[in-house]
Amino acid sequence: MAAPRYRIELADPAAHRYRVTLTLPAPAAEQDFSLPVWIPGSYLVREFAKHLSGLSARQGSQTLAVEQLDKASWRVRCSGRAALVLSYDVYAFDASVRTAWLDSQRAFFNASSLCLRAHAREAGPHRIELAGVPRGWRVATEMREERGGYEAADYDELLDHPFEIGPHWQGEFQAAGVPHRIVVAGAWPSFDGERLLADVQRICEAQIAFWGGAPFERYSFLLWAVDDGHGGLEHRASTALICARRELPTAAEPAAPGEPYTRLLGLFSHEYFHAWNVKRLRPAEFARFDYQRENYTELLWFFEGFTSYYDELMLCRAGLVDAARYLKLLAASVNGVLAAPGRCVQPLSTASFEAWTKYYRPDENSPNATSNYYAQGALVALCLDLSLRARKSSLDALMARLWQASAGGPVSEADILAAVRALGGEELGTRLHGWVHGTDELPLRELLGAAGIAWAVEGRQTVAQRLGLRVRESALTGIAVTHVLSGGAAQAGGLCARDEVIACNGWRLRRLDDVPALLAAGDTRLRLLVSRDQRLVELDVALPAPRPAGVALGLAPGAQALRRRWLGG
Repeated sequence: MAAPRYRIELADPAAHRYRVTLTLPAPAAEQDFSLPVWIPGSYLVREFAKHLSGLSARQGSQTLAVEQLDKASWRVRCSGRAALVLSYDVYAFDASVRTAWLDSQRAFFNASSLCLRAHAREAGPHRIELAGVPRGWRVATEMREERGGYEAADYDELLDHPFEIGPHWQGEFQAAGVPHRIVVAGAWPSFDGERLLADVQRICEAQIAFWGGAPFERYSFLLWAVDDGHGGLEHRASTALICARRELPTAAEPAAPGEPYTRLLGLFSHEYFHAWNVKRLRPAEFARFDYQRENYTELLWFFEGFTSYYDELMLCRAGLVDAARYLKLLAASVNGVLAAPGRCVQPLSTASFEAWTKYYRPDENSPNATSNYYAQGALVALCLDLSLRARKSSLDALMARLWQASAGGPVSEADILAAVRALGGEELGTRLHGWVHGTDELPLRELLGAAGIAWAVEGRQTVAQRLGLRVRESALTGIAVTHVLSGGAAQAGGLCARDEVIACNGWRLRRLDDVPALLAAGDTRLRLLVSRDQRLVELDVALPAPRPAGVALGLAPGAQALRRRWLGG
């Protein structure tokens, strides 16, 4: 049967409007269509159909009625087997990696935002043809180019190849003999593309060696540089990335990458690791996607958390950061997790399951009520790795075992626990289950110490940390309270999220860290004046004594062989 064909026209860049024409040969008598409500890899119902308008249908010269069935589904009653042609517009002005964008400088889209699914025709080939591409613009995608268009084996594959279109920069390299490409849109003139190519090549070679081969024939990194942004979305043979321009390497970038560039390399590493861990090795619940509703799993702590563990570790193994620098990155992750009371409230398995309503919809209470399956899941991976290494195995061996046993396909939590028990014993399997389904503190200090990593507390807390607050300070907003942490002095004293702190002990405040200067010797009481919903409220708050700000990790004598195997692969 002939393939569904999508003609995607860059119709009106000034209005950010694509024009899509779907031609479906031999439609059913009652042909249903739907647009996905979410995109795999980003666990939130995003309602892509809200940007679709003007849907019309015809067969030959006959105009057909379109019946809307629900928020993202439609039905057309056809007459005969002549091709059915649907036409519609899609508004595209979402500056993210998840949807679509169109303006005079650039076009980008995921097919999940533009391409209606023809029900009962998902299994066959699908074809995209582009129109209205300005002269001088290039098209970057890993969808197979054929006969003047692009072809996917089925609808699932259609949705798994984003398109980057524009006058972008492009560079290529080979990793383990596999062609790779980096495409960058929006870079400033001082961008050092050769540096990025060389560094990302090292990451890719380290990860291909880790997994024992590449599961794709080519791979593309599609990066959009903007004023402020950071994130990525994995696909089977590519990834869409967004970063702040200040993260890009320039001619002035030092030999050892600075913090912004290291963050960007970690993003490349994270999304590339996903080509194995989540795109192929994936939760059993994701063996088949349902694009019209939430797809639940309790395993995001493994697929996102373990990927988050390896993203920076791979920078160390690839020689892009040294061991001392890696431990600083690891300490930042530890401190971030320890600063959130929600880690003691919500188990990681629950956080994974509830990602649809909690992780992707954070509010002022999120740090108190939720755990982060990325960062906390990465620390579970660390604990598991060091525990396995103490038993003459490793997390590397566990990942390889799961990959081989599943043939790079779906796995369950039972499969993961069985592999842990096989490599580390029954007791370690039980411990991992507790780390994931319970809320007890992880044995980080003990395990790091056994691996020759010194654990120390350092620094002095800010006033916000002493009070148990998170704030946003600026000349325009003043001191705006964004989060009040459970069990802290601020909560006990009655402060609320969205309060504006105006004054302390009779003095106008510009910064919270000015508070100590307003206290007489031995005084720990703060008489705060806050604005709450246009009303002035006076609060009496105790200021706790300062404590160390966080954990620092460093190299210690002993366990050098274990540490070398861990950090050096």
